Amino acid sequence: MAKKPVKKSRDPNELAHVIVSTATGEVSPEPPSGKDPVAVKRGRKGGIKGGAARAKTLTAEQRREIARKAAKARWV
Repeated sequence: MAKKPVKKSRDPNELAHVIVSTATGEVSPEPPSGKDPVAVKRGRKGGIKGGAARAKTLTAEQRREIARKAAKARWV
């Protein structure tokens, strides 16, 4: 599967600035991800245990109902 091309700015002035900055070595060619690594790590920590903790508290009937609702959303 081919990767999607990186979306570039359509503003010619911004494009020129990026080209000149990259050519002179002022900035690296890759744009920053825009996410704070500390916040990503903290969010991932909660996400890992969240589903398992929720599943532990649900009854079998509640899990079946959630599964029915999900299947209906997928196939309707």
